[in-house]
Amino acid sequence: MSFFSSNPFASQVGQRIEKATNEGNASEDWALNIEICDIINETDDGPKDAMKALKKKLVGNKKWKEVMLTLTVLETCVKNCGHRFHAYVCKADFGKEMVKVIQPINNPPTCVQEKILSLIQSWADAFRSSPDLQGIVQVYSELKQKGIEFPATDLDSMSPIYTPDRSVPEPARPPQPIPPAVQPQTAPARQPSMHQQPPPQPMMAPQPMMPPQPMMPPQPMMPPQPMMPPQYMTGPPPGQMVPPQQQPGPVSATPEQLAKLRSELDVCVGNVRVMSEMLNELSPATADISDVELLQELNRTCRAMQQRVVELIDRVTNEEVTGELLQINDDLNNAFVRYDRFERDRKSVV
Repeated sequence: MSFFSSNPFASQVGQRIEKATNEGNASEDWALNIEICDIINETDDGPKDAMKALKKKLVGNKKWKEVMLTLTVLETCVKNCGHRFHAYVCKADFGKEMVKVIQPINNPPTCVQEKILSLIQSWADAFRSSPDLQGIVQVYSELKQKGIEFPATDLDSMSPIYTPDRSVPEPARPPQPIPPAVQPQTAPARQPSMHQQPPPQPMMAPQPMMPPQPMMPPQPMMPPQPMMPPQYMTGPPPGQMVPPQQQPGPVSATPEQLAKLRSELDVCVGNVRVMSEMLNELSPATADISDVELLQELNRTCRAMQQRVVELIDRVTNEEVTGELLQINDDLNNAFVRYDRFERDRKSVV
């Protein structure tokens, strides 16, 4: 009896968590993840047993694919389970255990760092107004005070944390408002939430921050390509002041000029994608010097491109192109935040 009580994967939900987070899985098993949520919601010991298994998979685990799969299961459960499970997740002790996973001494990949920071940030925002769920808010505040940079998020576009109906009612408690949480992705449909007044919406599963295939070392990549300035964007040499009457104004580009501009923007998008892929794959403590040098070159090239993108945002009159420029500028800013964090972590372990 003592063996089974001490084994976090011996319980009904623990067995499924062990299977759902196995390193050999090709990708997330959403059907199994939803089954885990059902067990948590419908059994008395589900929340406690699930947390035991999830903590065992997170704490001290250097199999980073398993860690990412565990974080995806955890995020799915927070979105689809009730207050009993939230009470465990939002304890300050658990939040601090998650922070330990991404300490530089563990050499976690960037995708793991960003996933954990993103979850802490979204839960702190979601449960800020719940008096009995303030532990995670405390952890988030402490990290902010230490100067930790969190991934950029658009809280206005995020879906609310979604709690499905239960076949086994939870103990009575005062209703707590649940603010917006993390943006979900596609998964099987669910029943309406008992905490929400709007019409029922399908249950969504969180988008993983890692590719479904196993983590592989970065492949050789082409050097970044500079974006040439559009021909119709002429002006004085850099550093030379333009008299007020000669300041450039809005530009209505011809179809040929728009085609050329889009071609140049494709180069910029490609460089941002390569930069993001490298940040996903590289570990600050073990990155090869040649990969670091390529990443640094990508950073310099993308920052130069951003200057041009910002100039074009104010000048191009085509609304569709302006929208593309704004999106590219956001993607660049996100990539720079991730790169700066990577460099800080790399220098701290050198």
